[in-house]
Amino acid sequence: MLEEVERWLDRRSWSVTDRPLERILAAKRNTKVSVVLPALNEEATVGDIVAVIRRELMTEAVPLVDELVVIDSGSTDRTAEVAAAAGARVVARDAILPRIPTVPGKGEVLWRSLMVTSGDVVCFVDADLRDFSADFVTGIVGPLLTDPDVEFVKAMYDRPFGDTPGQGGRVTELVARPLLNLHWPQLAGFVQPLGGEYAARRSLLERLPFPVGYGVELGLLVDALHTVGLDALAQVDVGVRKHRHQDGQALGRMAAAIYRTAQLRLSRGHLVRPWLTQFERGEKGFEPRTYAVDTEERPPMAEIAEYAHRRVA
Repeated sequence: MLEEVERWLDRRSWSVTDRPLERILAAKRNTKVSVVLPALNEEATVGDIVAVIRRELMTEAVPLVDELVVIDSGSTDRTAEVAAAAGARVVARDAILPRIPTVPGKGEVLWRSLMVTSGDVVCFVDADLRDFSADFVTGIVGPLLTDPDVEFVKAMYDRPFGDTPGQGGRVTELVARPLLNLHWPQLAGFVQPLGGEYAARRSLLERLPFPVGYGVELGLLVDALHTVGLDALAQVDVGVRKHRHQDGQALGRMAAAIYRTAQLRLSRGHLVRPWLTQFERGEKGFEPRTYAVDTEERPPMAEIAEYAHRRVA
């Protein structure tokens, strides 16, 4: 590991217990905090997450979160109804920036969320978390409120796989971590580079391009490094993360999108064939299934006319 990274781990890796809630609230002052949950068919978990945030972080006694928004990206279940009933403002993905046709993908939802939120600090939380703790929010928002030099904070945690501790994050270990260590060794200290829980200053997020699909976490991390430098990045230990795990086929598609995102940032070169073929056993043996790899990226939100007009208004 680079000496620079070892120093960074000492300076910019914390535990949620390092910043008591009282200290965070005292430092908040007039800073507005937005929490965004991107959601697609998460009726089983989204309501509990919203309820915890409203009950523990949006009260008169603890006014940490100013706005809580669930972006529904086309759910076919009761995600929107459950989230609204729990107290979130629910916005349909397709209703945001209707001039620009939507494409599927998590990064697309996160990018559009900047248009319908107003916080100086934006905190993203995945909507499939189980046994959710408010520490996921306070942990990653805290450094941004207490340290003006910090711009981007990722959560770190244990990721059990079923009943087995420490075996989650398969794409992280097989794809993202090798890529970061080989090509962006300054980022080798991040425990969960692909984790969906992170917070950043709006002034940074609006300057970054957003890969529309699964590559968004790696893309934002790499681009944040290049934009503000390693010392402006940080991570906070928030304990244990439990969530719904993807099957092997879905993980393969995720890995391909992440590799594509890395490739673009390495060379901005042309990908000869942006497709991934996987195999499933059928009646006649193994049958190929081919999927497009996410290759589109959204430009920095600061370049969007509607966003600029909103800021002026």
